[in-house]
Amino acid sequence: MIFLHQGPIHDAAFICYTAMLWNGLAILRTHSLLADPARAQAHLKALSSPALSFFRKSVAGLAILVFTTVMSGGLVAGLDAGMIYNEFPRMGVGLTPPKSELWSSFYSRKEDGSDLWWRNMLENPSLVQLDHRIMATTTFTAILSLWAYTRFNAKVRAILPNTCRKGMLGVVHLVLLQVALGISTLVYLVPTPIAAAHQAGALALLTGVVVLGSRTWIPSRSWRLVQNRLKILTDSGLAGPRPNRGRVPGIKGKVEAVGLRKELDAMRSRGPPKRKEWQRPEWRCMA
Repeated sequence: MIFLHQGPIHDAAFICYTAMLWNGLAILRTHSLLADPARAQAHLKALSSPALSFFRKSVAGLAILVFTTVMSGGLVAGLDAGMIYNEFPRMGVGLTPPKSELWSSFYSRKEDGSDLWWRNMLENPSLVQLDHRIMATTTFTAILSLWAYTRFNAKVRAILPNTCRKGMLGVVHLVLLQVALGISTLVYLVPTPIAAAHQAGALALLTGVVVLGSRTWIPSRSWRLVQNRLKILTDSGLAGPRPNRGRVPGIKGKVEAVGLRKELDAMRSRGPPKRKEWQRPEWRCMA
């Protein structure tokens, strides 16, 4: 597993993956919006509601937080920082290692110590693991808080599209799984299967947040395309609600459907029709 030992390669791979995923989701979403311009316009108007402004901004901040946490996990993997302090939530005798260990002059390469802070943040396994713990805990708390906001805020819950609601719930499930894998990786001294599953979980969580962001993002270009398509359909007289396929609209159709249902029930109660004498196989053979 190259990702378990190469932090920079890990980070570069995640950056490329995120960029490709975002572009692919943008293309698919534009295609989906243009398939039904009237419905797309109503959907985009609901997303642009002021009541969802905080939710949209929070999803953007959440995506940045998850991405940064994944990058810090790459440093943990590259430095084998998971091989020390194999307990949670404590790190030795307290919640954090001693200050002298976190900001050690051993990692500084300048006499004046001007590179002490950033070299420890990037090269000191103790501080790198602590940073990852803090960021992972912050990410976990932020996701659950945002889910609770969408769940218990009446205004947001009333106008939040169903796709965004499902995406938020999916992110909650993924972060719960990721936290369980992360703690298991640490406690069991980084076994390769669990460590690989933990990194796969990071990729899945990042994917879930990006998908949620694509559902809450209001693309200005797609909105212009939707408005142009809707204008063309309106000018040509093709705009309006789609026909109700598979159903008979109106009161007359409902009455006909009830009549057909009663007739089918009566046929089932009578059973299959009985054969007459001349319809039996032996009579046909004799003829």
